[in-house]
Amino acid sequence: MYLKKVEGPRTVTLPDGTVLCRTDLPDPRTRRWVASRKLSVVRGVLYGLISQDEALRRYGLSEEEFREWVRAVSLHGEEALKVTALKSFRDPPPHKDE
Repeated sequence: MYLKKVEGPRTVTLPDGTVLCRTDLPDPRTRRWVASRKLSVVRGVLYGLISQDEALRRYGLSEEEFREWVRAVSLHGEEALKVTALKSFRDPPPHKDE
């Protein structure tokens, strides 16, 4: 059996006890970003499976887009990563008194 040489760990253990490995990360050619794929990239970076720079390069993400994913997860959980739920998790518009 041949194991490809990779930088960093092959697996990480998440706080809930589940193991995230490099094969759990989305394919680099991913074009359809569902919430579960976004979450696996966020977890991969936050728990040290891959670096943020590697994730940005691998998936063609901007730093701002990735930060928004992290912010959404930290504030509202995986549900906030769903495109259909974006409106409900955005900051409310300023209140107009006039």
